[in-house]
Amino acid sequence: MSAIRLSVENLLSPAETAFAEALADHVRATTGRGPSKSEVLSWRNSLPVLAEDLLQAGLGEVTLLAEYKLPLTSRRVDVVLAGVHPETRADSYVVVELKQWTQAELSELGGHLVLTGGREVLHPAEQARRYGEYLVDFLDVLSPESVATTAYLHDAMDLDVADLGDVFTMSRRGKFRSFLRSRLAPEPGDAAAERLLSSPVAPSRQLMAHAAKEIREREQFTLLDEQQVAFELVMRAVDTEEKRVVIVTGGPGSGKSVIALSLLGELFRQGRTALHATGSQSFTETMRRYPGKGSSRIKNLFVYFNSLTDAKPDALDVLVCDEAHRIRETSSYRYTPAAKRTGRPQLDELLSAARVPVFLLDERQVVRPGELGTVQAIEAFARSKGYAVSHVSLDEQFRCGGSRVYERWVLDLMGLSGRNPSPWTGDPDFEVRLAGSPGDLESILRGKPGTARMTAGYCWPWSNPNSDLTLVDDVVIGDWARPWNVKKDRAVGDAPPSMLWATEPAGFGQVGCVYTAQGFEYDWAGVILGPDLTVRDGALATVRNANRDPAFKSAKSVPDAEFDQLVRNVYKVLLTRGMRGTVLYAVDPAVRELLAELVP
Repeated sequence: MSAIRLSVENLLSPAETAFAEALADHVRATTGRGPSKSEVLSWRNSLPVLAEDLLQAGLGEVTLLAEYKLPLTSRRVDVVLAGVHPETRADSYVVVELKQWTQAELSELGGHLVLTGGREVLHPAEQARRYGEYLVDFLDVLSPESVATTAYLHDAMDLDVADLGDVFTMSRRGKFRSFLRSRLAPEPGDAAAERLLSSPVAPSRQLMAHAAKEIREREQFTLLDEQQVAFELVMRAVDTEEKRVVIVTGGPGSGKSVIALSLLGELFRQGRTALHATGSQSFTETMRRYPGKGSSRIKNLFVYFNSLTDAKPDALDVLVCDEAHRIRETSSYRYTPAAKRTGRPQLDELLSAARVPVFLLDERQVVRPGELGTVQAIEAFARSKGYAVSHVSLDEQFRCGGSRVYERWVLDLMGLSGRNPSPWTGDPDFEVRLAGSPGDLESILRGKPGTARMTAGYCWPWSNPNSDLTLVDDVVIGDWARPWNVKKDRAVGDAPPSMLWATEPAGFGQVGCVYTAQGFEYDWAGVILGPDLTVRDGALATVRNANRDPAFKSAKSVPDAEFDQLVRNVYKVLLTRGMRGTVLYAVDPAVRELLAELVP
């Protein structure tokens, strides 16, 4: 259930207090967390006021949908009123953002910001408008004409919020009721509410046209060889209206994400419904920031794998699953309430959501326990459902300077090819260099043209920021020390949030881990091989007790053989982020000796 239905009668009944408990249960069920005290207080204070206004406006039979969860997101709308339009007789909906503010003013920072209680927040009218726009963009039953939005500051007088403009206040209750009567007739709203709650979820045609202009015209790509094969295979499946699963595999830099954006642009141009999904916060947020730059509507087309849990079967024409090696067993996580832990495989959710699910993956980038995005797993599951499957392998190499020599060298070095480590014989398009110390590595990178980042195996503790908004220098090697990249999705001082570490210039100077580097590229990669690697019998071996990744802590859930494979994959990912060259330093002396023998 995406909302709790409430009636004016119940909200105004002195004996009726259960609505707050019902809303609390709803929030727990949809978010896995209980509501805060302030949320419960706002329900008790605001909802009866709104109900009284509806009653006085003669709209006592209108249906209130409280704490409505926006599809494909965790955001919740305070109230959606559902009913019949007094003139057109069509379904009519009003999105209401309720605020208990008593004072507010426009922020000097400009834009759509409001200053209240000593902090800047989004203008409530703008907040409601965006919610309405999002609903129209993703719910099939809605049109721009069927949805109105407003903000109601029911505890404030006009003079208290004089410069906010487009809001209703206690002083304007009469006008608020007139506004409601202009959008809703004095008739039951149950039928309209039911149609809203049961509506298929998919991007609208208006949004597709908008996205096509924003992505296709701005992101111009030339697809080569197998890239074009994969593109045309997807488009042909869409045109023939068949259910077909397309799997596209390729190593780092083979152009998987280029295919993804090219598909999105063309699908949107044709008015097809499509979404882009990943299991990586860093990757999704970067896609929202760059292809979706300047358009909140475009950002909404980039979602997470676990956003599709409630998607209707085949509601989309295409679902592009990028970084599909990150697919997990289920979409449940630690905050998922027990009632919603259905055990349904995440792969089943993704395959079901679209007529043509597309999976873009690199099997050698599985770096965490529980990740199971492999060709074999996807193909077997799809065929068990009776779906046709096509597989395209990308041979071209665009990252690592297009150097297949370097890619093979990395696979040999990390023991992922079945061959012993081999000497680096050189490639005019790609530089491999050893550093004598981590300070030397950093200095070399600073002197290189273009972009550069330092990464390391997860072999040091990872502290929270200091109280003065500085990062802790956790990665300590001799007299050299640097912080990890920021842990969370907010900047700390001058350091960018975790998902922007690889793309913002200020990311240099922090040491990235695989979870922030995966999926990205930069000109020069500096890689510190941590003490979780040593040498045995002339080849690299893993050292479990030197690794600090919490995901690998339990030997019961991650046996030694799986740990060994995952750590090798981690370093393979880190070593293949650079487009022009890689600078290496190893903490273990034996590894340094091996590298010195391999790299001139």
